[in-house]
Order: sequence, then C-alpha cells, then structure tokens
Amino acid sequence: MKRFSDHLRETWALSLPLVGSHLAQISIGLTDTVMMGWYGVSELAAVALASTFFVVIFLLGSGFAKAVMPLVAAATSNGDAIQVRRATRMGIWISTLFALLTLPFFWFSGPVFLFLGQEVQLSANGQDYLRITGWSMPAALLVMVLGSHLSALGRARVLLWVTLAGAVVNAGVNWVFIFGNLGMPELGVRGAALASITTHGAMALLLALYAGFGRGMRGYALFARIWRADPEAFTQVFRLGWPIGLTMLAEVGLFAATSVMMGWIGERELAAHSIALQISSITFMVHIGISSAATVRAGHAWGRRDTYALRQGAFACLFLSGVMVALTILAFLWLPGPMIRLFIDPRDPALPQILAIATGLLAMAALFQLADAAQVVALGLLRGVQDTRVPMIQAVLAYWVVGLPAAYILGFPLGMAGQGIWLGLAIGLSFAGLMMMTRFWRGPAAFA
Repeated sequence: MKRFSDHLRETWALSLPLVGSHLAQISIGLTDTVMMGWYGVSELAAVALASTFFVVIFLLGSGFAKAVMPLVAAATSNGDAIQVRRATRMGIWISTLFALLTLPFFWFSGPVFLFLGQEVQLSANGQDYLRITGWSMPAALLVMVLGSHLSALGRARVLLWVTLAGAVVNAGVNWVFIFGNLGMPELGVRGAALASITTHGAMALLLALYAGFGRGMRGYALFARIWRADPEAFTQVFRLGWPIGLTMLAEVGLFAATSVMMGWIGERELAAHSIALQISSITFMVHIGISSAATVRAGHAWGRRDTYALRQGAFACLFLSGVMVALTILAFLWLPGPMIRLFIDPRDPALPQILAIATGLLAMAALFQLADAAQVVALGLLRGVQDTRVPMIQAVLAYWVVGLPAAYILGFPLGMAGQGIWLGLAIGLSFAGLMMMTRFWRGPAAFA
C-alpha cells in the first residue's frame, strides 16, 4: 500500500506539466492581446470582443473533451485499451460535430454584436475575425480531447511541449500577418485570426501524430476505423460531458457579469478589475492544472474501486493546492504594486488611482483564493468519479443564485463598490467549494 508521500510525489509529477500547459495556453491569449495592442486600439477592442465570444462557445464544447479524461483514466486502471480508444474516439466525434454546428454563429456574429449595443465598425471587425478563426474550433477542441487522452495515460509532458510550441508559433505568425512582415500583406485583425487557425491546427496535428504513432501509443490504435459509430461510448461521453461544459460556462459567465458591474462604476474601476482578474487568472491556472491531475488520479482509483487510493490522491491534490493558495495570498497582500504596474503605462496619469483600486481588489482576491481552489479541485475529483450533473447544479446555484446577487447587493445597495463585487465573488465561490467538497467526501458517488 502506497504512503501519502508516494501519492504526493505522483500527483506533483502529473500536476507540473498540466500546470505548465495551462500557463502556456494563457500566454497565447496574452500574446494576442499585447500584439494587437501594438497594432491599434480599435483592432484590440474588436479582437478582445470576438475572442470572448469564441471562448464562451469553446468552453461549452470543451466539456465533452474533459469527459474523456476520467473515462480513459478508469479504463487505463483496468488495462482496457479498447475502452480507452472508444471513449477518446467518440470524444473526437462529439467535439467535431459540436464545432461544425457552431460555424453559423461565428459567420453571423456581427448582428449579435450590434444587438448587444456594440459600435458598427467594432462589430464588423469582430465578425471578420470570427469568420476566419471560427474554422479553428474543430482543431481547438481536438487539442482538448487529445490533451485529456494523453493526460489520463500519464503523457502530460507531451501536452506541455506542444502547447509551448503553439505559443511560439502563435507569436511568430501574429508578427508576420498582423504587421505584414517578411513580405506578407498587413492584415491586422484578419492576421490575428489566421494566426489562431495556424496555431490550433499545428497543435492538433502534433498531438494527433503522437497519439496515433508515438512510442507506446500504437497499441491503442486510436484512429483505426475512426469513421465507425459507437452509440454506447458516444452516449457515455455526451452524458458526462454536457454538464461539465455548462459548469465551466456558469463560472465564466459569473466573472463576465462582474465585469459588466464594474463598468457601471467607472472606466478606471473596470480597468483595475481587468488587471486584477488577469493576475488572478494566472494563479488560477495552477489550480486548474492540479484539478486535472485530481481527475486523472481519482479516475484511476475509481476504475479499480480503490477507496484508500481515492482518499490519499484527494488529500495530495488538496495539499498541493493549499501550498499554492498560501503563496498566492502572500504575493497578493505583500507585492500587489509590482504586479499591477506590469499592466499600466508608468506615464499614464490614471496610474495612482488604478493602482489603489486594483490593490484593494487583489486583497479581496486573496480572500477567495482558498474557496476558488477548493471548488475547482473538488470539481476535478468529482469528474474523476464520473459525477458531473449534481456538481453542475451546485455550480449554477453557487455562482448565479448566491454569488452574483451578493456581488450586486454588496457593490451597490450597500455601497462597497468594486470591493463589494469581489466580496460577492468570494461568497459564491465559497458556497460552491463547500457544497462540492461535501459531496465528494460524504456523497455516495465518491465511495460507492
């Protein structure tokens, strides 16, 4: 029987490349933002608006890719290569079908932006971006499916290296097509969209080649007769995946709604909110990586019906996440200024005010670090034991019935402004963490 230190070491080894791959993925979006900002403010706004639209749809579809991870982990623990292939292959099927169904939304996104009150030129530029980058959705979701497949098989390092390569490719193609370097035409927003297609396509190709033909991977025969339908596996992936997608969408929607509220207070408050959110999202990626490791570890134990390993793996994930929480709280409370200044021009006359607001928001972010980590790791553990529907309901209740009203009441009727909105976030996330942790440790799904 393994000791806790063994579980901790194995969880850390699995978490590290997953954390790295999520941070690398964040760097791709950050690179797009910085390079479009160099090109022009209006173009930056269009890409930011369109990217938000893309990400919302992507998150909804990525639930099916996330569902592949616990299914493959459970099958691997039983040495069932056929079930590994079936789950991943149907994950590819569903993700591809979802991606194709989304194409009309990207093609006709301009009227949606106009309906939401955006300016005519901004809407047109956003639509131009999405009409090109929308075609990258199949590849983007394929990356998610294959990433889940490889992570569950203990090949997360491959995902890390491919994501890092994607970040480099994205920066290079952006530089060529946005600005018209190396003799290419200057395409601006369309250039950023072409970079997105190129990056996702290259990453999908590399992962597919490794998953199909890499060392130790041929035995799974992942792409053998991939055209053959498998209704049983299709249903299994779909049933597990759609609640995951809606859960992620509910959380993203909560943070988007708080951004709208911050905009009601003022432009500088919204800028400070965006900076604090960007900083928090970087640390959150660490917990996302640990959560993915929790899904794999729980999936392996669940497949063997090994309650002891399930508990010990959960403790290991919580310990690692707790260490990161402690470090983050120290950084947010003691070093807010240097982090915030990275996002503001030192010559900007609004710097002192934005710095003061963002410092207060990071103090609130420090308050909900533990709650945020608890809920995301709990979600990972529950997915590992293939429990997704009840956590979805709990997430919607915590985020939208508790968190959002609390943010509004604290921010406006009680006059706490931005700090009140972030305190409302902390309340909603705490409620989610409490419910989900309780379900994992006491619920029948965890220890049946």
